[in-house]
Amino acid sequence: MENVREYLGGRFTVVVGDICSFDGDAIVNAANTSLAGGGGVDGAIHRAAGPDLLEECKRLRQSTLPDGLPAGKAVVTGAGKLPFKGIIHAVGPVWRGGHADEERLLSSAYRTSLELAAKNGWKSVAFPAISTGAYGYPKDGAARITYRTVVDFLARKDTPERVSLVFFSRKDADIFLDSVESGDSR
Repeated sequence: MENVREYLGGRFTVVVGDICSFDGDAIVNAANTSLAGGGGVDGAIHRAAGPDLLEECKRLRQSTLPDGLPAGKAVVTGAGKLPFKGIIHAVGPVWRGGHADEERLLSSAYRTSLELAAKNGWKSVAFPAISTGAYGYPKDGAARITYRTVVDFLARKDTPERVSLVFFSRKDADIFLDSVESGDSR
């Protein structure tokens, strides 16, 4: 993984690479409401974790989440074949033009995930760019929300000690950096 930028003395990093190869305690999956796997990062995580992850997600749907996991919420599962203490599945909002509470829901998906990492005592956690793929959230707007949410959380909490935002491409990492370093997020 390529470390691109650090914030907060290294507590918040922007990296480029495969989230499944993150060296840390947990990763966040940009999940869908059904927790059934899918495309993009969700599909990649499910493929790497193996069938046990999907089976655990199905059990959650059959027990505590019969209606699925709502946007803005997160839940923890085991990591299947992946070398993590757990996977946090977070559902971000589908972009509907900015008039359907998308900003609050996206912030909540990150904050809820960070709260679960802290509750589990996980020192390091990696996030993808939630909602910016198939869900269509504009990448620059999502970057500013993500930055503010993570920085605000880390300012108040000691755990996790390190949060990484993992982009699959340098181009997407640069969109994030340009958006947060333009002064709008600080």
